[in-house]
Amino acid sequence: MFRAIRQWWVRRTLRARITMVVAAVALLVFGWIAQVTSAIFASALTDQVDGQLRATLDSVSADITAGRPAGAGQRDQRIRVLDTSGGAADGLPPVLLHDWQVRQLRAGQGVSVFPGFFSPDEDEAEGEERFGPAVRWVGKVVSGPDGVQRLVVVGTEFTAYLSVFERAGYWFLPGALLSMLAVAGTAWVAVRLALRPVQRMRAAAGALPPGQRLPVPEARDELRALAEELNALLARRDEATERMRRFSGDAAHELRSPVASLRVQAEVAVAHPDPELAQETLADIAVEAERLSALVDDLLMLARADAVDLPEAEPVDLVAVARASAARLGERGIVVRVEAPTPVLVLAAPREVELVVDNVLRNAARYARALVRVLVLPAGAQGRLLVEDDGPGVPEDHRDQVFDRFHRVDEARDRASGGAGLGLALVADLVRRRGGTVRAAGSPEGGARFEIRWPKP
Repeated sequence: MFRAIRQWWVRRTLRARITMVVAAVALLVFGWIAQVTSAIFASALTDQVDGQLRATLDSVSADITAGRPAGAGQRDQRIRVLDTSGGAADGLPPVLLHDWQVRQLRAGQGVSVFPGFFSPDEDEAEGEERFGPAVRWVGKVVSGPDGVQRLVVVGTEFTAYLSVFERAGYWFLPGALLSMLAVAGTAWVAVRLALRPVQRMRAAAGALPPGQRLPVPEARDELRALAEELNALLARRDEATERMRRFSGDAAHELRSPVASLRVQAEVAVAHPDPELAQETLADIAVEAERLSALVDDLLMLARADAVDLPEAEPVDLVAVARASAARLGERGIVVRVEAPTPVLVLAAPREVELVVDNVLRNAARYARALVRVLVLPAGAQGRLLVEDDGPGVPEDHRDQVFDRFHRVDEARDRASGGAGLGLALVADLVRRRGGTVRAAGSPEGGARFEIRWPKP
């Protein structure tokens, strides 16, 4: 049942849901106001009746105290003399009152007796109709000439006042319903007008050409903030689309060369089935296949870095990662010297730091003549990694573009070394996404220096 109601509710439009909520709240509020107004009206009406009865009660009490006949000339009010327990002391039929009502009358408080007030199992007193008119009583304890205390009560029929109250009450509920309908209609119109800019924004977004942005409202309200956030989202989408387009074009261009080379060499081997030529051709094919495999690995790594959300950052021992990476390069016969005077922790994912250090060291080893030098140093709130080589270095006019994808300083030299221009691009992406920086410069030995900084935990 609850699930069906919830499904029905969520299928309603936002305008309908807001209007229904406002209508329900308005009905509760106006119903409560009607109840409070009824209570105030009833209290005021009762106070007015009690005031009239107390004026008569004071006159009657004075007559009884002086031994005069009580209530001479009173036609519209009932005057009774009771004993202090509520029994009749004036020879007339008893007054149907509960004990608690008698106590209230003795205390000077008024009581109301309505038709059908007594339960059916109570005996009906002689001369008193069980379902008679509603009566309002006020009372007062006085002492007669004989010194005996009497409870003098004065009452009046309350039916006319109740009919006035009922007629007024009949208008309270329709008034509350009409007020609720007025508020609901106002809410419907107000929500419709408030959502009209959202509808225009939705229509504009549906017809928005590539590269364009949504119009930003002049008012500094929630719609302006929504438009600005959507424009920022569109900018990120366009940037990602353009980046993917460039990546796809560059990847296709880079893959075309090794694939074409493999095809030409295979065709030569097929056209000239000479064993010596075939052996030489197979060796060239193996080199091109290795280069193609490395290029595909780099492309996959870049694609994962772009598509996958960043894992949670944690403290990583940069010195340990640098030493492990240097040991792996040392196994290939390359001299790598690591200098780390103090432990340095950086805030990133361990796998990211390994990829960054491995790529930077491989790049340095690819162009180094004899030595690659690695320094790990603290730098205030950052951890600093310096990688220097004694190779040809990076020309100054290429130091900003060297971290772009597929950028090569020397096309022939980079292809001969097996570089595809993706390793440093991956380094820049991983470091910058963690709030770090990368920079290329010249080393004292004349080669290249790469400086990488991560934030410290």
